[in-house]
Amino acid sequence: MTSAFLSALDVDLDCLADRSGDQIVSELEEAWTLALAEAEQRARLAGRGDIAEYLALRNSNDLLRKTGVDWLVLTFSDLAGDANRQGAAIQMSKEDDHRFHFGTATMVGQLLTLKNGVRTLFVEGGWPRTPRDGFIRGGGLARANIRHLGLASASEHLQLTTSDRGSPRWVVIGKHGIRSELHTTAIRRHLELLVDEK
Repeated sequence: MTSAFLSALDVDLDCLADRSGDQIVSELEEAWTLALAEAEQRARLAGRGDIAEYLALRNSNDLLRKTGVDWLVLTFSDLAGDANRQGAAIQMSKEDDHRFHFGTATMVGQLLTLKNGVRTLFVEGGWPRTPRDGFIRGGGLARANIRHLGLASASEHLQLTTSDRGSPRWVVIGKHGIRSELHTTAIRRHLELLVDEK
């Protein structure tokens, strides 16, 4: 749907999507944001309020996505820092231009790696940035994974949705599609598994 709207407004999708894999994501995001803003302005000038409203919604959703992914990574980082202040030895590294697959779609976002001895916990979150990245099935705004290296049963898949009040919230996608909201207590449990010496 996005590509059809932007194509109708003469946005050069190939120019935006055919960037080298080495292209820094922030530059692509900047170009994409600029293209969306220009398309929204042209739609308003052309009297296409429906397209302008859609593009405004897209920009609003991108803010929800960024806020949700930032919260997830920051919460894990903060709680790992708290654990370190209490004697843990968690090593942290962060990657901002991380790409990962969720189904057939490519998510672009952040990767936080937490290591404690031989145990490793990966927290990755993102969303498709260009039409070629695909789309998120099931109406989600973004996807995330909490992956325990060597302990797949403790890993979780997440989907970013909006609450009834319109704020972002992460839900855990369990077996058979059962969903439950991710809270800080669940994040603490993941960190407890990481530092568990057993």
